[in-house]
Amino acid sequence: MTFTVDQIWLEALAPLTTNGDAYMIQLHNVSLAYQNDATALNNINLRIEKGEFVFLTGPSGAGKTTLLRLLYGALHPTRGQVMIDGQNVSRMAPSQIPLLRRSVGVVFQDFKLLPNRTVFENVAITLEVLGWGRADIGKKVMYTLKQMGMESKLNLIPQRLSGGEQQRVALARALVNDPKVLLADEPTGNLDDANKNQILNIFKEANVRGTTVVVATHDRRLIEHAHKRLITLLKGETVEQVEKTAIETE
Repeated sequence: MTFTVDQIWLEALAPLTTNGDAYMIQLHNVSLAYQNDATALNNINLRIEKGEFVFLTGPSGAGKTTLLRLLYGALHPTRGQVMIDGQNVSRMAPSQIPLLRRSVGVVFQDFKLLPNRTVFENVAITLEVLGWGRADIGKKVMYTLKQMGMESKLNLIPQRLSGGEQQRVALARALVNDPKVLLADEPTGNLDDANKNQILNIFKEANVRGTTVVVATHDRRLIEHAHKRLITLLKGETVEQVEKTAIETE
């Protein structure tokens, strides 16, 4: 995929919407191509309202993780605009990305917990980076761990935890500073049904508190039980958007 300088410049100038205050996330004609010209995303147009809960689904290789990485500034599009809460992420310099991430919580597929830090320390690091005082960090971390049912595990390191417990610690770290946006990449991939339900309830509770939630998954059971908007990706393109998921179980 090749774009001219004029095409890229025109996309940068194009207005996204006249009602931008209603949307937390906007993608306008977003494409991403790698150096070998392989297309990862092609002409994605997407709007997610403030306080909305959305599932992003599709087969492996469809572009779900790539799209999430655009939203938290780990990648920049080849063409088009990515807006988060009115900020044009696609124009941000690397030095500006940490400021963006203060309002975006991310739950990674492999958790990315610090192996030599305790549960408490893994969650606290989010607030330490933001400059919170020690006493306030202690109170907020304990409050968040209690919400996750993890307060009794605060002194354990990740390898002493089950997969479901590690996922809840990752969620606590992402939510401890009450982000405007929560992004989760295959958050229930290796969990049993009981843990999946716990994770879904945590997402719903965060959403009720006002956080915009975007979950990338191909877990049909999770999608069926949530009854939320569903966006389907296929080969780097959006092929379907369903306002409320009501999928029959096969």
